[in-house]
Amino acid sequence: MTNKNLDEGRQARLMLAISRGVVYTILIFLTVLCLFSFYMLIINASRTNADLQGGFKFLPQGNFLTNLKNAWNDASINIPRGMLNSFLVASCTALLTTYFSALTAYGLHAYDFRLKKAAFTFIMAVMVIPKQVSAAGFVQLCYKFHLTNSYLPLILPSIAAPIVFFYMKQYMESTLPMEIIDAARVDGSNEFYTFNRIILPMLKPALAVQMIFSFVESWNNYFLPALLLDKAELKTVPIMIAQLRSADYSKFDLGKVYMFILLAILPVMVVYIFLSKSIIKGVTAGSVKG
Repeated sequence: MTNKNLDEGRQARLMLAISRGVVYTILIFLTVLCLFSFYMLIINASRTNADLQGGFKFLPQGNFLTNLKNAWNDASINIPRGMLNSFLVASCTALLTTYFSALTAYGLHAYDFRLKKAAFTFIMAVMVIPKQVSAAGFVQLCYKFHLTNSYLPLILPSIAAPIVFFYMKQYMESTLPMEIIDAARVDGSNEFYTFNRIILPMLKPALAVQMIFSFVESWNNYFLPALLLDKAELKTVPIMIAQLRSADYSKFDLGKVYMFILLAILPVMVVYIFLSKSIIKGVTAGSVKG
């Protein structure tokens, strides 16, 4: 090997090291930028109201447990009940969304019929319609049938989720061969048994991803619950947090406010932290075709 080849190899390794350093630096900067707001939220949740009036601090203080106790036992905003209500609605929504979207995607993936393309086009057209467009008519319908102050209007419409359907269909096209379905039919398996016992276990990564995303979206949903729920015992976390915006901050404990917000987003943070591997696995598996 000549000196010229050695120099070229060293230059290539040097450029690779520099490129990696630049990429890692950018990633670290973006990570710090994204986590900074959460860090400051935790810091502020550990401070007293008087301390917060004095400006920013970058180190935690000693009032975290006191703020947690005050927020948890607050008489005006029942955050434990709100978290339970949000968990109930979000869990039911996530289950229904993923199951029926996967079932619909399976129907279009496994069957050939005359209006197959038209059905797919119709579902995609529904996906681009903003929810706010149909919300007025939907709310009027709920009032007409006395469905206000009920979780049914928040849960049942989740059966129709075009975005989840589209993702599940793309995932099936990339990972679910028709040979498996044909083999099950030859063995005498009915369609629902095939879907529930054979297909669903194969879709676990995609189902996990969509359940997580559906749960988070429902947990953060404020628009429809604010229009349909007015009983205090039925209100969800986003409605309770919105009530803080109308509070008189001159008479409100800001440390407790930050603790309210931290408790509201804590379940979402836990879901992403502990299920991040499932999210990455499901997204990458659905993006590779063949």
